[in-house]
Amino acid sequence: MDYEVFLLSRVREDWLATGDAQGSVVRGLSATGRVISSAAAIMVAVFVGFALDPDVTVKMTGVGMAAAVLVDATVVRLVLVPATMALLGRANWWLPRWLDRLLPRVEVERAAEPAPHPAPVG
Repeated sequence: MDYEVFLLSRVREDWLATGDAQGSVVRGLSATGRVISSAAAIMVAVFVGFALDPDVTVKMTGVGMAAAVLVDATVVRLVLVPATMALLGRANWWLPRWLDRLLPRVEVERAAEPAPHPAPVG
């Protein structure tokens, strides 16, 4: 899930600044791709380390978790999510107006200036 937070927070930050949905996905992925890949590689290495244990159950768990992290980080987080976001464009950020009014606006990086809010979709 932390991979998703890295990716989506960067994409949303860029989208709020530019309003360009596809460009934001490209820039967000290029900015976070190395971090996501590195974190996944570390986790895969740790789980592969469990495969060296003599207990078969621990070996299976280690290999299974290493494969799951590898597939999740590469296929899901680095391919499917960005591709889906590029296809959906502005619809990624659609939120019902009543819910938008209820949710707080949290802007950590731009605390001094209010964030621009793009026109609602639909």
